[in-house]
Amino acid sequence: MDILVTGTVLGGTYALIALGLTLQYGVARIMNLANGENLVLACFCAFWLYTATSINPIFGIALIAPVAFVLNWAIYAYAMKPLVDRARDPGQLEIDSILATFGLMFIMQGIMLLVFGGEYFSYNFLSEPVRIFGENYGLNRIVALCAAGAIAVALYLFLYRTRQGTAVRAVSVNPSSASLVAIDVPRISAFAFALGGALTAAGGALLSTFYTFNASMGVIFTMKALIIVIMGGVGDVRGAVLAALLLGLAETAVATLIDPGLTMAATYTLFLLVLLFRPQGIFGRQTS
Repeated sequence: MDILVTGTVLGGTYALIALGLTLQYGVARIMNLANGENLVLACFCAFWLYTATSINPIFGIALIAPVAFVLNWAIYAYAMKPLVDRARDPGQLEIDSILATFGLMFIMQGIMLLVFGGEYFSYNFLSEPVRIFGENYGLNRIVALCAAGAIAVALYLFLYRTRQGTAVRAVSVNPSSASLVAIDVPRISAFAFALGGALTAAGGALLSTFYTFNASMGVIFTMKALIIVIMGGVGDVRGAVLAALLLGLAETAVATLIDPGLTMAATYTLFLLVLLFRPQGIFGRQTS
């Protein structure tokens, strides 16, 4: 039971982080390698809001996510859109966006190192035990999981119950066909990139409530998010959530039953199995 609860909490956090990259890569076709830096920046914002102004980090998401939305929209408009316009095919856009966001990753990381230094940061928020099925768990982790679940449900309802969400999914499936039914593909791509950044920032704010972080650890979360996106099926929200939960449970089981040092091995073994037996991802579509 301990593995199930702890793994679900870990997977829920991974899910929110990966949902942002799912939208950015699956809809806007931008493989954003600076996704992890966006998350770490949100961790620092939540830290500052809580320690300097006593704003609850859960409520702080209402401030952090809109700022991240605007920041990511600006990044797309001024740094990514020129790459989209000049790309002759999706392959060239993918390579150009990887190179561009690779540089953006170092720029953001350098600025955060300059401002915050290389020290580790954390703060006490709801750091008290709560008893579930006879075991004690951190209340901050449980609250973060509930908040992540609420955000994921809201995103699902938006994508599957609104016209704007339907347009986002249409662009994800086929941008060329979407434009034939009067969908403004460039605007939807910019919106999806910005929304993905806001989701990642929300994940960062939640993660900061129970995780120790520093300015240079964004790449770890980028790699985790990338693995989850590919495992779940590019652009599919349900797949990203399921893959994140599977990854969280697998890592927790290996850390508890075998050795904590083998969690990365468990991650890449699971990733390799999905690539071998279902390369399109859990909910991905087979290309014809």
